[in-house]
Parts: sequence; structure tokens; C-alpha cells
Amino acid sequence: MYLGLYPKGLPANARLWQAGARGGFVLTLLLFLTGSMINKKILILCLSIALVILLVIFWSNFHKKPIDKPNPTIVFVGDSMTEYLGNFDELRAYLKNYYPTKNFLLLNYGFSSTNILSLQDRLEKDSSHSGRTFQAINNILFDFILIESFGHNPLSEYSLEKGLQLQTEALDKMMTTITQKHPKQSIIFVATIAPNRERYAEGAVNLTTKEREKWADERISYIKNHIEYAKSKSIPLINIYEKSLDQNGTGNIDYVNTNDFIHPSPTGVYFISEEIAKFLYNNKFF
Repeated sequence: MYLGLYPKGLPANARLWQAGARGGFVLTLLLFLTGSMINKKILILCLSIALVILLVIFWSNFHKKPIDKPNPTIVFVGDSMTEYLGNFDELRAYLKNYYPTKNFLLLNYGFSSTNILSLQDRLEKDSSHSGRTFQAINNILFDFILIESFGHNPLSEYSLEKGLQLQTEALDKMMTTITQKHPKQSIIFVATIAPNRERYAEGAVNLTTKEREKWADERISYIKNHIEYAKSKSIPLINIYEKSLDQNGTGNIDYVNTNDFIHPSPTGVYFISEEIAKFLYNNKFF
């Protein structure tokens, strides 16, 4: 259990400064309160220095500087909703508009037909998908990792309550693993486009209207749990889900592939890509 005042993602030298400042602060305060013979002015000076160091650490941790490098690396991990973004041609075009001098390395770790429980192996071990070998994500020197909800591959073998619990536990474990090697600030969550309740999986699975709504609602529950987890842990969130809802509160059909009514349409791919690029720019990640 981590009991510090600041996130675990601090670099080692920052943690040393943090520990020294806190130790100095406590020692100075104790000496002051116990009426030590040491000159009170010196004590006040030491106390002030310790407070300044703590404030600098606090500010640098919660007010991150944009990453200033010519070739940033971003890892995208998820299920087929992420895989559908392919080689990120659309995203690269949007990023080029915002960052004309940067050349992004964008790595797609979206594996179709995988759920949130597969994420840990992808982080820790080399993996294979579609005839390709992928390096363990946590061994990559990435600048940011975008973690999609896996909501379209719910843990349907469990009750909804149990499945959402397992999803949360998997996210907890993922956070612990990533922050052992990378700062917490490198993690961004993505909530993908919303399912259309009336037509979900039409053309892919033979379901009644009620069954389609049930399937969609289950997936929505996992996407929303992903969203709430990000909010509760103060993790940056690209909430494409909410922006993809139509006036009736279901997934906008324009963003959904009409071959299976699950994956993003070409318009949906452009929409997702634009939202990601806009979020990174507006929030000054680079």
C-alpha cells in the first residue's frame, strides 16, 4: 500500500528530494515545538526551505510540463475497437496539424476478441497477434500509453457485478505494473464510441431487438466503469463515448460500421482520431 502524499510515479531523484524535504520539515517542526536552544530564526529558515521544496515537488507533479521531443512514442492498447485504427493514418494527419515538426511513433496494441483480463500479459510479456510478435509494453520507453476500455468484449461468463469487479481489479493491477517503470502521468484512458442499442451486432449475430439492447447495455456498463475508474483516480480521460451519443442517448449510427454495427465506420475512425489529437493538444501533453 502506498501512503505517500504524492503519486508513486515520481522519478527516484524526486522521491529523494521529497523524503528529505518531509523529513527536514518534521524535524524542524519538532525542534521548534520542543523549544530547542537552537536559534529560532535558523529553525524558521529551515522550515521555510523545507516548505518551498515540498511546494516545488507538488507543483511539478500536478502541473506537468509538455513533452518536448521530436519523436514522441505513444502506445495504444485495447481490443478490436483500437485495432480498427490500423496504422493511425487518420490520427497522424490530425497530429501533424497540431504538431507540424514532430514525428510520432504510434504503436497499436489493439488485439481483437480480447478482454481486460488479457491486458496484464500484454504489459509484462511479449505477445503474438495476427502473425506478428509484439514486445512487452512495459519494456517500451513510451511517452504515453492510451488504454481503451475493452468494453465491447465484456466478461459475460460472470454476473455483471462480478465482471465489473474483475475489470476494476485488472485496472488496479495494470496501474501498479505501469507505474513501477513509468510515471503515472504517462497513462491516459480512452472510452470508445458508444454502442447503438437498437442495432448492435446486426449483421454479425442473430439477435432479437431485446437481446441487442441487452448486449449493448452490458458493454455500456463496462465502458462506464472504465470512465468512472479514470475519474476516481484522476487519470486523464478521452471520453469519446459521451461525444458519440446521439440525441436519443444511444450510439450515433454515423460512427458505426454498417457491416457489423459494432466497430467504427470510416467516419467513426476519423472521429476517434480527431478526438484523440484534439485532447492531446488542448491539454498540452506535447
